[in-house]
Amino acid sequence: MKRFTIYFISLLSLIILLSGCSLNADSKTDLFQYKNSYVGDNSAVGNIVKELTHNKELNQISLETKKEPYGITLEYKDIDAKKVDKEMKETVITNSTFLFALIKNVDWITFKFPDQEFTVTKEKLQDWYNNKLDGFENEQDLKKLIQEHLKSEESVNQFFHQ
Repeated sequence: MKRFTIYFISLLSLIILLSGCSLNADSKTDLFQYKNSYVGDNSAVGNIVKELTHNKELNQISLETKKEPYGITLEYKDIDAKKVDKEMKETVITNSTFLFALIKNVDWITFKFPDQEFTVTKEKLQDWYNNKLDGFENEQDLKKLIQEHLKSEESVNQFFHQ
């Protein structure tokens, strides 16, 4: 009987442990745990980028950490050609907003798509928003800011033609 009780408790503990791990693995990452990261922290930058828009189409990440201004290059592939222009612009704005809000020392981000390339500076994006991005403390407020500014297609187009 004692042996059965020990076996049962061990098995129950293992089941609880494994179910707890799988719940954590499936839950969405809180991106703001990476707030105040640095471009030189490959792990933090990679973890942020893998949670952003079009992460499945991301082909390569390059970090410029040797000299200022520090930057990130994100190279994408296979974005649907039918929606490419609008989708690329939204991806550039959304992803750069999150990266600038979370990574303390990033000054520029280059987005390379199969047929186009965009470079966004922190200063230009903050001017467009008329808001400092490093003051945000949660994902919901940052998403709200992004969505408010993406509503105006004219404003988005002006951002890319400044």
